[in-house]
Amino acid sequence: MKFLLALLVLIPLFAQAESQPDSFLLQNPSEYVLHVDEQSYSISYQVDADVLAMDIDQELRSLLIGLDNARESILLVELQREIIDAEHGDFLILVDGLEADYSLQSDSASNTFSIYVPVFTEEVEIVGTHVIPEFPFGALLVSVLMVAIVITATRVKSIKW
Repeated sequence: MKFLLALLVLIPLFAQAESQPDSFLLQNPSEYVLHVDEQSYSISYQVDADVLAMDIDQELRSLLIGLDNARESILLVELQREIIDAEHGDFLILVDGLEADYSLQSDSASNTFSIYVPVFTEEVEIVGTHVIPEFPFGALLVSVLMVAIVITATRVKSIKW
C-alpha cells in the first residue's frame, strides 16, 4: 500500500520533469513590446497561455506578466539585463503569489527563464535587485550640484559688503 501511494506521488513529478524543454531556445517566440518612460523594450516569450500584459513594478523591482487561459506549460521568457537583473543571478519567481522553481540561462546581455506554469495561472512575477528605469547616478550628481550652487549663491547674496 505504501509503495502504491509513493508511486502515485512520484509519477506526476517525473511527468513534469519530462515536459521541461532540454533547451532554452525559443522556437517561434511571441514578442511583447514593453513601454517604460518613452523607451520600448522587446521581450521574447513562449507559453501555452494568452499574455495580457507585462509591466515593471519599480518599487518591488519586478516584472509582472499577466496571463489568461493558461494551460499547464513552461513559460520561456528572455529578458535583457537592462530591463531586470539580480545580483549573482538570485531572482525570485512567484507564480500566482507562490514561490516557484525556475531554470536560468544567462549571458552578458540577457537572462532566459524557464518557469513551470500550472493550469489557470493568472500572474507570474520575476523579482530582481534592479529594474528599469533606475535613477541615474549622473542625474543625482547634477541635482546635488545645482542645490549647492543655489545655496551658495543665496548666502553670498545675503552677505552685506
